[in-house]
Amino acid sequence: MLDGKEAGSINSWKLAKKMGYVPQEMGEVFSFTVLEAVLMGRRPHLGWTVGDHDLELVARIMKFMGLERLAGRSLDQLSGGQKQRVSIARALAQEPQVFLLDEPTNSLDIRHQLEVLAQVRKLAKQKKRQVVMVLHDLNLAARFSDLLVILHEGKIFAAGPPGKVLNEANISAVYGVKAAVKNSIMGPYVLLLEPENMVEEPGERGWQTDAAIFKEKCFQG
Repeated sequence: MLDGKEAGSINSWKLAKKMGYVPQEMGEVFSFTVLEAVLMGRRPHLGWTVGDHDLELVARIMKFMGLERLAGRSLDQLSGGQKQRVSIARALAQEPQVFLLDEPTNSLDIRHQLEVLAQVRKLAKQKKRQVVMVLHDLNLAARFSDLLVILHEGKIFAAGPPGKVLNEANISAVYGVKAAVKNSIMGPYVLLLEPENMVEEPGERGWQTDAAIFKEKCFQG
């Protein structure tokens, strides 16, 4: 639902002006430059030509995302974190109010994960935009989100501020993992201990015996 209407019922051109989408990966990048890729986000607003307003807007967005020095660089020369910033900048160029980000830190190293999510939070706060992200890393979600929604078996299991939602009981019920949740200056921090009902490590009986026990537990009946 978007503005009280089913998103699927909204004309694609109108939807593109209201909502920006950033996928897990950019996909095929061909030989486009960073400037060309970000400018593609203006497509819902363009007629036959690109105007001065479009170029000025894209220039401001690229500066905001720290991409101005990469304007002429080919996309296939960028790092994973840089490509994700280009994807976000392209969505920004659509000038939507709502952004949907599907695992924006997918395949990124630790530095680029923090870099991308810091830019996303900056976008939400400074540009007054709503950002909805899908994240599997509980600690990144806790650090960069104002509101968390935990899904379990296709339904909302818990929703609220990170400090309220992330607790040992919820993590155990949803993920089947024992965890300890500690408070830090950046919010709750989840320390994952071990899966519940985990098969014990092989002891003196050896791997062959343990493998037999594992098969019996997993495939019985």
